[in-house]
Amino acid sequence: MARETVLEKALADALAQRLRELRATSELTQEQVALRAGISRNQYQLYESALSDRDKGTPANPTMTTLVELAHALGCTVEDIVRGLSSVR
Repeated sequence: MARETVLEKALADALAQRLRELRATSELTQEQVALRAGISRNQYQLYESALSDRDKGTPANPTMTTLVELAHALGCTVEDIVRGLSSVR
C-alpha cells in the first residue's frame, strides 16, 4: 500500500473518530448533523466510517467547504474538527 494511501486511511480514521466524538457531545443524530451541514445522511455516515465511497473503500477526504459546514452543524470550529490530525502518521 502506498504511503499516501496509508496516511490517507489513518487521517480518515482519525477524522471519523473526531466527528463521532463531536456529534456525541452535541447530542445530535447523524441525520441532524447532515441536515444542518447540507449533505446527505449517507454522506455523513460515510465520513463517520472513514470512507468517501463504500464500494471502492476509499478513505474520506471532505472538502474545506464541507468541513466548514460540518463545524457549523456541530457547533464548533474547523480547528476543533481537525485538532490532533497533524500528528497522524
